Amino acid sequence: MNRNRFGYFAKEGISSIFNHGFMSFASIGVIVACLIIMGSFTLLSLNVSAMIEKWESENQMLAFVDETLSDDQAKALESKIEEIPNVADAIFVSRDQALSQYLSKYNDNDLFKDIDSKVLRHRYIVYLKDISMMKDTMQQVDDIVGIANVSAHIEISEGFTTVSRIVATVSIIIIVVLLIVSMFIMSNTIKLATFDRREEIAIMKMVGATNGFIRWPFVFEGLILGLLGALIAFLAQWGLYALLTVEITKSSKINVIEVLPFGRLALPLLGIFIFTGFVVGIGGSLTVIRKYLKV
Repeated sequence: MNRNRFGYFAKEGISSIFNHGFMSFASIGVIVACLIIMGSFTLLSLNVSAMIEKWESENQMLAFVDETLSDDQAKALESKIEEIPNVADAIFVSRDQALSQYLSKYNDNDLFKDIDSKVLRHRYIVYLKDISMMKDTMQQVDDIVGIANVSAHIEISEGFTTVSRIVATVSIIIIVVLLIVSMFIMSNTIKLATFDRREEIAIMKMVGATNGFIRWPFVFEGLILGLLGALIAFLAQWGLYALLTVEITKSSKINVIEVLPFGRLALPLLGIFIFTGFVVGIGGSLTVIRKYLKV
């Protein structure tokens, strides 16, 4: 495509946008709305994943050592625990350390000061790489000779996994539905432009214009509408996310929620929006032109 043709196609595409002002505005509005909803679910999914990742790093199991083992034998179990594939780290806690941690919670209670550390067991705090595999990992740790029993909150780990899967599934479904809706609206806009210019298209065909030459202005029109909608949606999403972040930060009732800074998500989100706008614009145009350009 040479420069003159490119300029002609771009000019015709822009001209068609202004000629169908209301439909063009409606198309951009629908694309913006769909992308904001799609972006919101994407950002929600990313934030939930980040929170679950953080909770995974803090989630732990307690592996209690058999009291018949000596201190050296108990410490030697560390390497065996860390050999388990899903174990990220294993920290040894002696009886004395466990008692000290326990007493630190009851500084004002003299009843616990005379407790002998021998009533407690040596233990390991075991951190996992993937909490969805907690049940299997618990069994593997429990099978190690010298480990008396393992304690963990399996219900919490299963809850994290379930929430993550639900959010990811719902986000994917909504994104696909909104993408289809956007392409449908874009197709109708290009279809209207094609119908209004049917006589012009017929004349161009009569003088020997190729289908490709006729098609390109509509493709440019769809591309411009898609990219313009993507940029507006990105700026609107940025503002909404910043506003929501401020509200969550100010609220003391939901301080457990940590929102990812938008700077970390901006470039990937912009890339997704531009790609989606490109696909919706070009895809919608080509679909309609192929179906309705019969002159």
